[in-house]
Amino acid sequence: MKHLITIVGPTAIGKTALSIILANHFQCEIISCDSRQFFKEMTIGTATPTATELAAAPHHFIQNKSIFENYTVGDFEKDAIKKIDELFLINDYVILVGGSGLYVNAVLKGFDEFPEIDPSVREAVNAQYEKLGIVYLQEQLKTLDFAYFESITKENPQTLQNPQRMMRFLEVCIGAARPYSSFLNQKTNERSFTPILIGLEAERSVMYNRINQRVNIMMNAGLLAEAKSLYKNKELNALQTVGYRELFSYFDGDFSLEFAIEEIKKNTRRFAKRQLTWFKRDENTKWFDFETPYTTIIDYVNSIK
Repeated sequence: MKHLITIVGPTAIGKTALSIILANHFQCEIISCDSRQFFKEMTIGTATPTATELAAAPHHFIQNKSIFENYTVGDFEKDAIKKIDELFLINDYVILVGGSGLYVNAVLKGFDEFPEIDPSVREAVNAQYEKLGIVYLQEQLKTLDFAYFESITKENPQTLQNPQRMMRFLEVCIGAARPYSSFLNQKTNERSFTPILIGLEAERSVMYNRINQRVNIMMNAGLLAEAKSLYKNKELNALQTVGYRELFSYFDGDFSLEFAIEEIKKNTRRFAKRQLTWFKRDENTKWFDFETPYTTIIDYVNSIK
């Protein structure tokens, strides 16, 4: 029996540390499932594992892409499944770790299939966006797929500010003459493994304090300089990310540095709350307090046959 040990939870909760402990115990390798840690230009602001952590266990999909590449969740699903199947040839366990719920689902269940859309539809949507801005995309999605608009508003409002994602939703709605949401969750792909879902959590005050501390550590480690080096490319999709957006606003003169840092903390706390909401929907996840002894979690993994 092949098992994919899947570690999920909010940012700054300790997923990386647990994944390395489990990888060493089960002598297996780690698949990173953090959609921003793929990018080699983004290190500090994405909390990429340190050189010491990367050396402690074999990792895959860490800083393997450039922000200038178009790397979709569908691309990741194909690449990750291929690597997981290769690793299962030599071990009964592989570890999947990360806080990007959509990417975790793509590996565990498969990515939804959408019809091919005529390129002219994409061009028309893009032209309207260039002319009318992000508000146009939001209003159109609300009209064409109200249920999905409401879902995004509640669970992942950041997406409403992502023009690439929003244009994609509209392309499908218009090109297929059906709501984007009608193509979601249509199938579950066959997988060669059984997932063992482990969630890490903490009391909200503890979680928020850990996030605030992490942001302070990032700033001390040079996040301001890293963001400055990326500022000229701030419109790229990969950089529409908490920790960078706020500092870009500081460079634009819209925020003071102190306010930008507080905004990073606030927006990261909101993001963590949304992560928990997403992951708590899966009833198969076994949740542990982040301070649970590793031996307890190892015993739980061993109990699943």
